[in-house]
Amino acid sequence: MNTVEEKIDDLNSVIKIKIDKEDYAEKVESTLKKYRKEANIPGFRPGKVPLGFIKKKFGKGVLADELNALVGKSLNDFIQSNNIDILGQPLPKEGEEINGDFDNPDSFEFSYEIGVAPQFDINLSKKNKVDYLKVKISDEMLDKEVDNMAKRYGKLVSADQVSEKDMVIGEFIQKTGDIKNTSTISLEFISDDKVKKQLTGKKVGDVITLDPKKVSRDTKDLASMLAISEEVASNLESDFDFTITEIKTMIPAAIDQSLFDKLFGEGNVKSENELRERIKTDLENMFMRDSDNLFVKNIVDGLIEKTKFDLPETFLKRWIFESNEGKLTKEEIEADFENYKESLKWQLIQNKIIKENGLEVKPEEAIAYTKQLLANQYAQYGMPAPEDKELVDQAKNVLSNKDEANKIYDNLYNAKLLQYFKETVKLNEKELEYEKFVEAATKKK
Repeated sequence: MNTVEEKIDDLNSVIKIKIDKEDYAEKVESTLKKYRKEANIPGFRPGKVPLGFIKKKFGKGVLADELNALVGKSLNDFIQSNNIDILGQPLPKEGEEINGDFDNPDSFEFSYEIGVAPQFDINLSKKNKVDYLKVKISDEMLDKEVDNMAKRYGKLVSADQVSEKDMVIGEFIQKTGDIKNTSTISLEFISDDKVKKQLTGKKVGDVITLDPKKVSRDTKDLASMLAISEEVASNLESDFDFTITEIKTMIPAAIDQSLFDKLFGEGNVKSENELRERIKTDLENMFMRDSDNLFVKNIVDGLIEKTKFDLPETFLKRWIFESNEGKLTKEEIEADFENYKESLKWQLIQNKIIKENGLEVKPEEAIAYTKQLLANQYAQYGMPAPEDKELVDQAKNVLSNKDEANKIYDNLYNAKLLQYFKETVKLNEKELEYEKFVEAATKKK
């Protein structure tokens, strides 16, 4: 057996494999003899079927299977031993038949096209200055969080008339239909000022004509409010009479030691200033993940844009088409190919960074990370985590699922890449108001 590579260019090659008769004859003969022993063919006693009959009936199939196995092994061995970094998988050379005769088998020659990964350099150092955007925790944000916490531990009491942040309970009755339902309107979340003004000051027993779409957040909320299907809600064009049956107002909890203890445990926070500092720290930690994600996105976009190399595009389009087995048309592949190229380009850059910098995720790291995920899940349900041995067994069970394992390893590699980027480039930290931060985070390239 002989395997050689014929280079077309730096990104495309043809691997030719010549298989001689002595490479396969013994294995084919052995397989056919086994077929003879096991064959159950009418008219012949078990094990007594003539070998010539077996060869005629099964010979070509057995030969094809053996040739496929030899070709696959030869391809893999050649690619690995020659350190060829391929893209996708080898494909039979287009427009070229197998060179060989299955009726009179002797030597066979197979040709496979391969796409080769490009060579490139990554220029990333402290000379690269990258914005690291952070959310500025304003007094207004802290005021809102303190207010929300006070409301969470506050109490609802009945009110005489509706004010701007009250909950109003009442009955909706459709003017020109038969929809009727008792529901609640929260004035705090009504965006239409005219409707909010219409309800403000009303009392129990008052009847107001309303368009329910103007006091609901979306179609799903409207359907729930009126106890109708989302399909009916999406086509609803009708006013309703809304009869107020009850008015509830929120009396927030006092900002005192009792509230601090309920929020953070007894004695851990002792003043409103400490409360605000604790909230500020929690918000900073919460937004840190968004800052990290935006930071990485900016680096990735920059690397994709500035790292120049070509790809074996013709080969890749054919490989995508073949590997999807008819699920994608050539026209669909062509239309989305630029997105595919960008994704592949980042994958190649990422793999090079990981390899050149020894960014490795060890099995024990994956187990420790999975254990923490499981412990967090138990905590969410108010349950204590099991003993360490049981938690390790559960983690190993999760990691035995290929899809779950891929997600976990991806998360760990992403964390290592984040740390590498922070240590490698120069961070230009900037604080932005929340709205400006959101604008930057959602901005397209």
